[in-house]
Formats: sequence, C-alpha cells, structure tokens
Amino acid sequence: MKVNYKVLFGGSILAIGVMALMASSVNEREAERIALATSPSVPASQQHKSEEWAKYYPRQYSSWKSTKENEKIDDMLKEKSQLPILWAGYGFSKDYNAPRGHYYALQDNVNTLRTGAPEDGETGPMPTACWTCKSPDVPRIIERDGELEYFTGKWAKYGNEIVNSIGCADCHKNDTGELNVRRPFLDRALVSAGLPKFEDSTHQEKRSLVCAQCHVEYYFQKTEWTDNNGTKKTAKVVTLPWANGLTAEGAEKYYDDMGFKDWTHKISKTPMLKTQHPGYELFKTGIHGQKGVSCADCHMPYTQEGSVKYSDHQLQNPLNTMDRSCMPCHRESETKLRGIVLQKYQRKDQLHELAMDNLAKAHLETAKAMEVGATDEELKGVRADIRSGQWKWDYAVASHPAFFHAPEETLRLLAVANESAMKARLALVGILAKHGTMDYSAPDFSNKSKAQALAGVPLEKLVAAKKEFKATLEKEWYKQAVSNRNLNMESRKDLDTTPTSYSK
Repeated sequence: MKVNYKVLFGGSILAIGVMALMASSVNEREAERIALATSPSVPASQQHKSEEWAKYYPRQYSSWKSTKENEKIDDMLKEKSQLPILWAGYGFSKDYNAPRGHYYALQDNVNTLRTGAPEDGETGPMPTACWTCKSPDVPRIIERDGELEYFTGKWAKYGNEIVNSIGCADCHKNDTGELNVRRPFLDRALVSAGLPKFEDSTHQEKRSLVCAQCHVEYYFQKTEWTDNNGTKKTAKVVTLPWANGLTAEGAEKYYDDMGFKDWTHKISKTPMLKTQHPGYELFKTGIHGQKGVSCADCHMPYTQEGSVKYSDHQLQNPLNTMDRSCMPCHRESETKLRGIVLQKYQRKDQLHELAMDNLAKAHLETAKAMEVGATDEELKGVRADIRSGQWKWDYAVASHPAFFHAPEETLRLLAVANESAMKARLALVGILAKHGTMDYSAPDFSNKSKAQALAGVPLEKLVAAKKEFKATLEKEWYKQAVSNRNLNMESRKDLDTTPTSYSK
C-alpha cells in the first residue's frame, strides 16, 4: 500500500492548526472566566448608571437591556373596565398599564397620568416616595441627602436627578458585585416581622430579598422631623406593614388599628386601602416559596456560554425560558406545565371578574343609598365590608403572577373578597328599600370611557396637561441630567421614544 506523504503531511498541519485554534479558544474562555470571577469595582460615584457596570458585566447588562424589547402597552383600564369604579378618586382610575419590565420602569412612572403634570420642582400631585422603587438614583440620593429629606416634598423635586431605570446598583454592591439592599425600610420591616435582616439571611433568601425591596405591599407613613436648619418638615416614608406578619389579614389589621386610609372613595365615600404589589408576601405562602426556591431561580435563570455561567437579567415570564427556569426541577413536559399554568390563570380570572363586578356595584349602590337619604351610620357596616373586600381582592391580584406563585391563597382571598362584596350588596338592598328604592340596577360600566365618566375622571384635561409637561419640564429634567453626567446620552435618546397609553 502506497502512502501519500504529502496528503498525510497536509492533514497533520491542518490538525495541528485546528488544535492550536481550539487551545487558543479554550485559553481565551478560561482567561475570560477568571476575569469575570475576579470582582471588579464600579466607581461609587457612577454606580447608578448601569452602563458603567456593562464594562465589567457585559452579559448581565446585555440581558438586562433585552427588557427593552417589550414595547407593548397593555391598558388595564380598557381590559378591566371595573377598575375605574373600584379606584374612583384615586390615581389608578386615571391610568393603569401592565408593567413592562425594569428597563421601562422609570419612564413609565414619568409617563403615567397618575404622577400628574408638575410645572416646577415643588408642584404635585404625588410625593417623592413615588420614585422609590424605580431607580438606582434613589439610594444614591438617600445616602447623600438622608432618608427623611428624600421622602420630603413632591415628586417633581428630584425629576432631574432620578433618571436611570432599575438597574445593577439596586441589587449589587459596586465594589464586589455581591447582592445588596440599599433601601433602609426593608430591614426595618424584617425586624418588625421578627425575621433576620438582609445581612443575616442566607444567600438563597437574599436572592429573593433584593426583589422584596420593591415587590411588596407598602404605604407612605407621615413622619414629622426637623432638618439641620431647624425647619420642621413632614416626610412620607415608605413603610411595610409587616408587624402582624406577611399576610393580607395581618396588613389589614395593621391599617385598621391605626385608622389608616389611602383615600376616600369618590363614589361610595368609603375609607379605602390600595394594595401595592405584595409579590414577595404571596410568593412566600406558595409551594415554591415554601420549598426554598428564590425569585431569581425562575426569573433570572442561569445561562451558560462556553466556560462562563451567568444569571439572565432580562427578568421575564419564566414560561419564556422554561428550559432553564422550570425543567431543571420539573420532570413533566413543557406542554403539560404550560397547561397547568393556564388552568391556574383561568380559575383565578373567573373569581377575579366576579369579585370586581360585585365590588364595583357595591360602590355604585352605596352612592344611590346616599342619594335617597341613607345616613353614614346606616352605611357603616356596608363600607366596612367594601373596604375589607376590596383590600383582599386587590391583594390577590396587584402582584400580577400571584395566581401562579400562590394559587391557593389567591383563590382564597378572591373568594373572601367576593363574599364581602355580596354581603355589602345584600345589606344595601334592605337600606335602599327602607328609603323607598326598589329593584335598583347599577349604571353601565362595561367599557373604560363609561367607567371613567362614572368615576369623574377628566381624561382629556389630564392628557393635555401631561403632554404639556412632557414637552416642557420633562425635557428640561433630562437636559440637566445629561449636563450633570447623571444620565448617559444613549439612555436619553431612548426616553424620547417610550410610548404611552394616551399617545396611540
């Protein structure tokens, strides 16, 4: 057999070349892995800008920025026309869209009609506390000005400084990259609930507690204080009602004991509570929370690129990343798991609709009772049932994915909410009859415009004022932020193109 040495020699050279390239690639990957494992230090003065972290954590930053892909606006007042009635007299009756993710969190806060149309740094309507969960600029300002000063004044006070959306510095130490909490109210809440502070918690629990800085129920506690110049001021401090535990009933008792109300309902004159987004509290009651799964396990699954393993910071629906979020633990097929989730949602939505309909009608029927002469004393029990029922309904749905995080608790709360609403409506039948009104039917609120009209929402006026604000003061805010180097020009350009529910 004749050996072709030229072919053999050529093949050997090719094999050596391929092996050299592979070795080079492996060495580069290993060098990158070692570099990433060595914690870089992001300058403290620049840590509020996530672009600065991108220099050291490019993959995490790139995945975080992928949230930008979600440009769709879901107008929840249009989808659920009961909402303007339920929130009549409160900001959410004006404008309420489904959350779109961390990338848009800050700009959606600026755009919403709820934050109004301030004309300068002192006009309202909302307090500075409304920025608290929207930006890493918030802990920067708290550490600079003091927590009480930050929580004093109107929302527009920091409009030219709070300009970077939720990002790296909200959850990580700038010098080590370790998980971190920089909002003091979380530790105070943990202590009040008899739980370990953040620093004393396990690493796995910290992977949920960084989310609990914001995905929780809270209220603005009025706090009197005196600044260094001797000026007396009132701060509205974000406070978590955990002293009676992390349950809907525990928080309700907390508020009832202090005689607290978020607002007086414009239609029924009921002293109301508005749930924020108790995602962490409800998550802890569900099977995943009880089994020690963290928020990050499902919403920030690990991703492997060569020798580099990192967590996905896109923070999206785990059903979009089932191979990494669900399948490492579950042995069912993805199709079966999707079917289970859909079933949970459908069960929740049926009770959700029933509770909303009955609560909305209870508000409107209470207004009719007042119109025909019912007294506050006669309506006291009705209003108590409305307040309690709406609190539980809101608690069950305000965190959005509770139907999956804690399906049993969600259905329980919705069932109790509907029972309270029906109890109020039955009492109202008797009260209306007593005052000569029989067979009363609540007016039609089957679409957003009808519901907002009943709630007394001057939509055209609000939109016109907001557009004027966006064309004037908002532009000045971002101009100043770029000039002060608190906002990068690339981010500034993105802010100009963010859609709203009223600009379609």
